Amino acid sequence: MNGDEEFFDAVTGFDSDNSSGEFSEASQRAPGGLPVDTSKSNGIGEAGERPPQENGIQRHRTSLPAPMFTRSDFSVWGILKKCIGLELSKITMPIVFNEPLSFLQRITEYMEHIYLVHRASRQPQALERMQCVAAFAVSAVASQWERTGKPFNPLLGETYELIREDLGFRFISEQVSHHPPVSAFYSEGLCQDFLFHGSIYPKLKFWGKSVEAEPRGTITLELLRHNEAYTWTNPTCCVHNVIIGKLWIEQYGTVEILNHRTGDKCVLHFRPCGLFGKELHKVEGHIQDKNKKKLFIIYGKWTECLWGIDPAAYESFRKQERRGEPPRKAQSGISMEDADTEVVDAVPEVQDTVQVIPGSRLLWRINTRPPNSAQMYNFTSFTVSLNELQTGMEKILAPTDCRLRPDIRSMENGNMDLASQEKERLEEKPLLLPSLHKASLGIIMFSLRFEKEHSSAPLCDVPAGASQLAAA
Repeated sequence: MNGDEEFFDAVTGFDSDNSSGEFSEASQRAPGGLPVDTSKSNGIGEAGERPPQENGIQRHRTSLPAPMFTRSDFSVWGILKKCIGLELSKITMPIVFNEPLSFLQRITEYMEHIYLVHRASRQPQALERMQCVAAFAVSAVASQWERTGKPFNPLLGETYELIREDLGFRFISEQVSHHPPVSAFYSEGLCQDFLFHGSIYPKLKFWGKSVEAEPRGTITLELLRHNEAYTWTNPTCCVHNVIIGKLWIEQYGTVEILNHRTGDKCVLHFRPCGLFGKELHKVEGHIQDKNKKKLFIIYGKWTECLWGIDPAAYESFRKQERRGEPPRKAQSGISMEDADTEVVDAVPEVQDTVQVIPGSRLLWRINTRPPNSAQMYNFTSFTVSLNELQTGMEKILAPTDCRLRPDIRSMENGNMDLASQEKERLEEKPLLLPSLHKASLGIIMFSLRFEKEHSSAPLCDVPAGASQLAAA
């Protein structure tokens, strides 16, 4: 090894020389230091569809240390008026417009409804698996509802690891490029039922009254028991009224999910708001086979729920609507949990703001947010836990982990002045680093190389335990 260089490896639990897919001892422990027993169901199987129980292996926090800082006294116009049409990832924003998460942690929110993937793995039919995968793809963007804060830009080489035994997965991500900013992630089921990986290159642009985030990069889900791989790209996200008025978010664009083994495809249209707002948050689409024959109709809202129905029943309902006939109603609907039973001609009791067609099947419903969510940046219960630093975690986390960033930690604790100072300090760090390594997107082992003269000034204030681990 060159004497002028040191290598700091994230404790990922992956061994680059291990081709058998087994995990090292470090990966067999949850972030809190608890061992992971992969011989058990780990909350997957039949229990995997239930929300985590309070008597599970690990309890997670339910609120942030300090409430959200008000943005009412700050004007974004003075900052953005010179940035119309420009790429916002290169523009420094005041910390008041951030939320106390790194973008790597924001990516981890894809995993909140991972039970849908466990369910997909158990389905015997390809059509049923595609229904679950489509629901998972929609659920992955549901956490963005009312989330108007900007996540912190990850530093080059920054990482994030998460093991959730109760949800049956482990996850790791890394910022692998600074210009352009590229984030890569890799996840797998604790029962080896799936792999989930991809790279994200968001393009942020300001258009006068709105900020648009165009996702770039392909997301891949592999269902190992069926030898299937699904790929898709997320819809575009837009934040409106950034200058004046109430901020609101919409997603729009077409998402195509392809099953590369069978040729089946799910086409989902995230509808733009429209002139009178009737299409706001709506998602409509269908599943088709390789011959483009429609097999299943999907509809709902990405902020609430997703339903599915047979194409013939869907067309019959629409014909009744066009003729002005009242649709037939019944007592209740059916969910995916009852997928093996006969679909009845029914309308569910709880319709929210989605018109549910009789005979529809519930594919997914959003989790209820905590009562104090509005004071916590509109975080979900899952999101609240992402930056949690439990006792003993610093002993097994890599020093490049997001949880150790002092700017994010200070903002979470309500110390905005310190958070702003640390944010400015860290944003200058990449300029001090030499020609940084060209990180691989293989996501086998993540590493960050520092020049020896800068190794004494880490990117983050690293606890002693983490520094000792990195040097080991």
